[in-house]
Amino acid sequence: MSHNNYSAPKISIVTPSYNQGEFIEDTISSVLSQNYPNLEYIIIDGDSSDRTGDVINKYRNSLSYAISEPDDGLYDALNKGFAESSGEIMGWINSDDKHLPWTLQLVAEIFSTLPAVEWLTTAYPLWFDRRGYPVGCSYYVGFNRHAFFRGANLPGRKWFSRPTIQQESTFWRRTLWERSGGYTDSSLKLAGDYELWARFFTHADLLTTTVPLAGFRQHGNQKSANQKEEYMIEAEKVLRRYGGKPYGAIQSMLRKYVSYGFGVHTLDSLSPFIKQMLIDLKFIYPVKLVTWQGKWNIDKSYML
Repeated sequence: MSHNNYSAPKISIVTPSYNQGEFIEDTISSVLSQNYPNLEYIIIDGDSSDRTGDVINKYRNSLSYAISEPDDGLYDALNKGFAESSGEIMGWINSDDKHLPWTLQLVAEIFSTLPAVEWLTTAYPLWFDRRGYPVGCSYYVGFNRHAFFRGANLPGRKWFSRPTIQQESTFWRRTLWERSGGYTDSSLKLAGDYELWARFFTHADLLTTTVPLAGFRQHGNQKSANQKEEYMIEAEKVLRRYGGKPYGAIQSMLRKYVSYGFGVHTLDSLSPFIKQMLIDLKFIYPVKLVTWQGKWNIDKSYML
């Protein structure tokens, strides 16, 4: 994929791993097989006892950095990996998830041609089954920082919410990473991604592309599956630490019923006066979409 002429920016991708020998080769292949010309791919393994080490050694000549040693968990491993990185665009993919064939080229194009984009995710997150076959794709119109701090991207709690931000589909500029402290919070065991998004949102809007970028593999052994409630409890503490104030019962009920009758296209079709009134009331929120119309553009839509 190449729509524009530009020099390919260096992209740093980190894969933290621990005993995912069944899946990690799929992950590595999904990154390397894209043949992106300026890739810095780093793998930080927590001294796995399965075949992970053999797989990493198989690809070692194609990796920018790889190490296998005990660590203090996922976010400690990520901090080690990002400390070894130098790319102007950054992201991570866990050792059981997968990129798509166009992911890095498309991300590079968007960041290169749209300087206003500081971090980016997809409106179309994918899910894979244990075999790595796609089994689901959802559509999320976008994300808004004010909605995020009302708990809109923390589902499973008592308030109205939309879906989470899919981590493996999210990329950001190093400048944003550095302004936000340059770390993931390794004191957290589960919700370090959510904490990072909270810090990013204090500095920049999250834009959403209408192209799928990656997928999450559902196989039952992830912490996100086995410790879902623990993740939500930890993430809620993060939300409140950053001054977040989730929707109350009345707001949640009203949003829930309105959402049944108002899809994104209905919101888009409202008159400018009505839309602005609802925005001023903080009942709907503008979101920024990155769409292709002969070139990459930033468009506006709306979410409840």
